[in-house]
Amino acid sequence: MRLATFTHQGRTRLGRVEGDEIVDLATAAPDLPGEMCALLAAGPTALTRLAEAQGDRLPLAEIQLNAPVLRPPKFFAIGLNYADHIAETGMKTPEFPLFFNKQSTCVIGTGDPIHLPKVSDKLDYEGELGFVVGRRCRHVPVESARDVIAGYLIVNDVSVRDWQFKAPTMILGKGFDTHGPMGPWITTPDEVGDPHSLELKTWVNGDLRQHSSTKHLIFSCFEQLATLSTMCTLEPGDVISTGTPSGVGIGFDPKRFLRPGDRVRIEIERLGTIENHVIEEPDSTTLF
Repeated sequence: MRLATFTHQGRTRLGRVEGDEIVDLATAAPDLPGEMCALLAAGPTALTRLAEAQGDRLPLAEIQLNAPVLRPPKFFAIGLNYADHIAETGMKTPEFPLFFNKQSTCVIGTGDPIHLPKVSDKLDYEGELGFVVGRRCRHVPVESARDVIAGYLIVNDVSVRDWQFKAPTMILGKGFDTHGPMGPWITTPDEVGDPHSLELKTWVNGDLRQHSSTKHLIFSCFEQLATLSTMCTLEPGDVISTGTPSGVGIGFDPKRFLRPGDRVRIEIERLGTIENHVIEEPDSTTLF
């Protein structure tokens, strides 16, 4: 099943994607939660009902796909989790997962613009596999981690490289507004199969920059979830992004950072595609 958050005629709600259509869950199952975190928290019985529910259908071409989780309770990502990416950065392979936070306010959906910040011209892309936590959990062993994952999605871990290296936590360069595109929907595990055998591709303006497979992850999805759940309680709707392979802009000589007008397209096998374009950060972002 592919679960999406979408907007149509000014109303944002949940849908089940089937082919080139989306089933409006507001009409298919109006008694169930209409927001993704609440829906996941309702448990497997609710998801089973949604898989079978029938309601109004809309063409995907007529709706706007939003980030599947509009405001994740927590948004974690991991650095240096592919050997080829480590090689292009010249850094050492971590002995322990190198996690950082991305801010929930950075989340956008496919089709939304990525802002080139007013304070930097070192804007970079990172195509990544992400997954969504499906139930409240703590101290999950690696062998049980798959049981608490609601599904998988695509993440672009957009990075502001000069700000990323201002502090060892990397947080400053990873959480700018609009720098967390994700989607296009959540694909449930039964449709994904092994999350560690998915082909990943990233294009910039049609130029293939990244081409790898999640089989090359150093720390698996399940190891990442187990580690994070040892540190804190994970909740329905938390998003974890699993790292990027080689081919990012900073890895080229000369560097190939993003500029206004650029389009970044990321495709992961069995999950779909997200695409976002880059614009100058608008003056309207100044709220002071």
